[in-house]
Amino acid sequence: MRKRLIITGVLLLVVLAGVRYREDIASFLHRKMASRGEGERKVVYWYDAMNPERHYNEPGKATDGMDLVPKYAEEAAAPASSQERKILYWYDPMHPSYKSDKPGTAPDCGMDLVPKYADADREQLAPGTVKISTDRQQLIGVRTAKVERSRLIRTIRTTGTVVPDETKISHVHVKVTGWIHEVYVDFIGQMVKQGQPLFTLYSPDLVATQQDYLIALKGKKYLSKAPYSEVSEGAQSLLAATRQRLLLWDVSEKQIEELERTGTVENSMTFYSPVTGFVTDRKALPHMAVTGETELYTISDYSTVWANVDIYEYELPYVRLGQRVNLSLSYYPGRTFSGRISYVYPTVDPQTRTAKARIEFANPNYDLKPGMFVDASIQVNYGDKIAVPQDAVLNSGIQQTVFVVHDDGIFEPRKITAGPMLDGKVIVLSGLKEGETIVTSGNFLIDSESRLKSAERGLSHD
Repeated sequence: MRKRLIITGVLLLVVLAGVRYREDIASFLHRKMASRGEGERKVVYWYDAMNPERHYNEPGKATDGMDLVPKYAEEAAAPASSQERKILYWYDPMHPSYKSDKPGTAPDCGMDLVPKYADADREQLAPGTVKISTDRQQLIGVRTAKVERSRLIRTIRTTGTVVPDETKISHVHVKVTGWIHEVYVDFIGQMVKQGQPLFTLYSPDLVATQQDYLIALKGKKYLSKAPYSEVSEGAQSLLAATRQRLLLWDVSEKQIEELERTGTVENSMTFYSPVTGFVTDRKALPHMAVTGETELYTISDYSTVWANVDIYEYELPYVRLGQRVNLSLSYYPGRTFSGRISYVYPTVDPQTRTAKARIEFANPNYDLKPGMFVDASIQVNYGDKIAVPQDAVLNSGIQQTVFVVHDDGIFEPRKITAGPMLDGKVIVLSGLKEGETIVTSGNFLIDSESRLKSAERGLSHD
């Protein structure tokens, strides 16, 4: 009897526990259904925002590293009509100029009218064209800009050094053997004028030639009336030959006239500067013996100077002879010197990868001195050209591509021919028209999707 009571009590407890469990389950399901009815959205699947055709059964990250996006039931249940292709109008295939707002037959040939779909133009675009919704464009940060034509000027900035004009450097020599007597220009850096006395020279050859000239001069005077013409002509020839010898030895016309007037031989002949300039080297010293090989002075004319500037090899195609160059110096603030490129040297320094360009400047006041460091700017005028931001161009090394924006979020990859780059822009030689819209930011992600679409299309054709 006692065992029966115990077994009956245990069974009663089990029944009561089962009833309580069912009540708890029912209450939980009731609360769950109520909360779902209050606004919880049912997730059908998860997908990759960059590749919506890739579906997943649970949240996480896509292969490209982006968070998966939920697809809700009410979004998936969109009416089928929204997926249908939009018809713009109906047209006669034999006469496409005939258009109608509704289907039917063509009045001329009786053929059925053909629908013109809104996305038909997309099929005519380049392979790799993709369509991206506005939300996804915002997600990947797409920015666009209009293609414009403008006047483009590039400024090449470089540095250089002022050097003498090599075509205006003179070396002073004598053409006879002798000894210097007096020196009038006696230090380096002294400025001399053309015709200014430099030194006096005693030369036995000069003395002898002066004496020969005076004898020939007297012979001409006395023999000019000789009865025989050969005698008078011989006297004249001797005088002319002696005079020419003096001129070839740098004796001036004025000195010869003075010799004729005085009839006195000069033991020490004075030699004069052949040019105007500054003495940059001097070896003439009093009582020094000289020959024709002795260089006595070097005189440089600084009324024009050169500036040799460094041009990088990739900038050489934009540098040409006669191009205007502006020169500035830190110690002449506010002043600009203007010159022109007179020569581009034919070699490139293998260490700096630069070539020298020579710029010629007028220097009437001698403000530019050889050895000065200068800053140079060269302006290259490209004229009116189409240019796009550098970030808009995808450069594979073989070809350059931009994405052209069409209506309804369609992006077309367009090959272009790119020219030089300047100030963050790329000159477009061909491939774009003024007024078109291109992608300037986010084009790498669009390019990835474009390549994927092209690959999928290729597989489908296979």
